[in-house]
Amino acid sequence: MGKNFAMKDARTKAGLSQQELADRLGVSRQTINAIEKGDYNPTIRLCVGICRVLGLTLNDLFWEEEGTKEK
Repeated sequence: MGKNFAMKDARTKAGLSQQELADRLGVSRQTINAIEKGDYNPTIRLCVGICRVLGLTLNDLFWEEEGTKEK
C-alpha cells in the first residue's frame, strides 16, 4: 500500500485540514494522517464516508491504476 496522494489532494482542494476531515468522520486526525501516508487500510465504511465528505467516488480515491503504484 502506497501513499494516498489522491485523498490528500482532494482534502486540500476541499479546504479541509486533517483534523476537520477527521471531525466530520468521527475519527482521529492520526487516522486520516495514517491513511494518507499509506500506513492504515481504512474500512469500507470509512472509505465511503471519506468519499461522501470529499464529493468523490471510491475509484477516485482508493483504486490503484495498473502501473501507478509507488516503486
